[in-house]
Amino acid sequence: MNLKPVSQYKGIIWDWNGTMLNDTELAVKSMNWVLAQRGLPEMSIEKYKDVFAFPVREYYLLIGFDFGKEPFEVPANEFILQYNQMVWECSLQENTLQVLSHFKNCGIRQFVLSAMQQDTLDRCLDFYRINHFFEQVSGLDDHYANSKIETGRSMLRSLNLDPGELLLIGDTIHDFEVASELGCPCILVSNGHQSHERLIDTGATVIEDLSRLLL
Repeated sequence: MNLKPVSQYKGIIWDWNGTMLNDTELAVKSMNWVLAQRGLPEMSIEKYKDVFAFPVREYYLLIGFDFGKEPFEVPANEFILQYNQMVWECSLQENTLQVLSHFKNCGIRQFVLSAMQQDTLDRCLDFYRINHFFEQVSGLDDHYANSKIETGRSMLRSLNLDPGELLLIGDTIHDFEVASELGCPCILVSNGHQSHERLIDTGATVIEDLSRLLL
């Protein structure tokens, strides 16, 4: 799908984790704690970015969890407890505020579509003092991060905008899949949860950081 200059879109749908929130290190630290409880090998950030995937249940299998021994929900709940305790210690990705302010000043409508549970997402955007940039914020109703596609469809129905007038910005292959399902063009940022090489394989436009959106 051909991209127009970002300033020509009527709306931007933002992913949260990894795209605006710099939480990759926290995700690895939290998961390594869960792995250590089971004597499973811990991960480096580089390995994490090479294996992290949606639905996250598949990612858990890739890194050694055995759901014949315990249900997926057990380590998933342990992970989210660890993560939620420390998410407030993260920072926004560099240039996030500058980029959000720029697009707001351009009159571009902005929205959030996240795999984070809705109540936690709302608290995060409030904590980081950026909720005022967004017209609509849509998370999931649980913390198992299966897919954002249905939530994205619901959002699109409510916006009264043609999908081609919206740009989705994320940091994972799943964000590209969501954009493809919705019919939106997509830009992926490679300083989040998946490696540059994996993102390039989607055929999407990939940038190294958010400052590239202002060029």
